[in-house]
Amino acid sequence: MPIRRKATEAGIFDPSELALLGRVFEQLRLNSQSIDARNALASRIIANYMAGVTDELELVSLSRYPLGR
Repeated sequence: MPIRRKATEAGIFDPSELALLGRVFEQLRLNSQSIDARNALASRIIANYMAGVTDELELVSLSRYPLGR
């Protein structure tokens, strides 16, 4: 799963944070998405989380859209 790989590469998340990131990713990913689109989604979720968005619903809402918008 792209979110776990990207989070593991960052190496700074504990198991509860990984669980949160995984839940958000599962809510937003689409079966028809390409690997590149899923990787971009994972990156957005992690970037938003690292920017201080820790509420799951807010993280889902913000991560739907490209960064900077």
